[in-house]
Amino acid sequence: MQNARRFGRFLAPFTPLALFACAVIAACALGGCALSDLKPGAKSILEVFKQPDPSEAARWSIDRYDPDKRYRGTLLLANASFANEPVYLKVFIDNSKDEDPGVRAAATRGLANHGSPEHIPLVLAGLKDTDASVRLEAARALQRLHSPDAVGPLLDALDPEKEPDTQVRAEAADALGQYAQSKVVDRLIQSLEDENLAINRGTLNSLRTLTGQDFGFDRALWAAWNKSNDNTFAAGSVYLYPVFYRDKDWYEYLPFVGLPPNEATNTPTGMRPTAQ
Repeated sequence: MQNARRFGRFLAPFTPLALFACAVIAACALGGCALSDLKPGAKSILEVFKQPDPSEAARWSIDRYDPDKRYRGTLLLANASFANEPVYLKVFIDNSKDEDPGVRAAATRGLANHGSPEHIPLVLAGLKDTDASVRLEAARALQRLHSPDAVGPLLDALDPEKEPDTQVRAEAADALGQYAQSKVVDRLIQSLEDENLAINRGTLNSLRTLTGQDFGFDRALWAAWNKSNDNTFAAGSVYLYPVFYRDKDWYEYLPFVGLPPNEATNTPTGMRPTAQ
């Protein structure tokens, strides 16, 4: 009983809001959140978890002296629903050429989410970047932006002799699923020889989409079918780009905690919904 009273006196100074904040901070830690991402300079516990407003994110994105702020601001804008306005697109265009690879990667994501086929040349430049994280964002961007000009660079990005990073090759394999061309199918079938499972899965998904067939990871069966078939794409389906989706974690059932940032899939920008 004495211990219970002591515990009660210990909790007495804490308001329900403070206790809630402690719970959220603990949940954030258990969920793998980075507490360093909490809003600096906050004057109340609710402000701690408040994201910067659009004007602040925009200021960060063009901070010429701080690449970390440029990265954070650009990424916030890239993931925002409103950033398809010309003023934000200019930020993505400019920052895709930034000296910092993190900023270039965030800007490429912005072009993926808010750009159009006219931005494909910038994304293709990112696919040849010296930094693997930029190339990865570029390969993912080409899942959401459609242009025949992307086929050759994507085929190169699937080649292990030209692209050493397996994640980039896996995303390129998926992006090729929107291009119903014989050379694409031939290269995807060849790619089934890759030892990386993620690349195999991306390749198989694209082959299923393009042809409507499923021979699993058996390269020989795919090659035999492709050689004997005169209309490779007759049973193909419309390509839909992959999106982030997960179920809610336990802490996301708490009040004021946001939902998972799930997305809805669609056809790539610049691609007709019924086209292959």
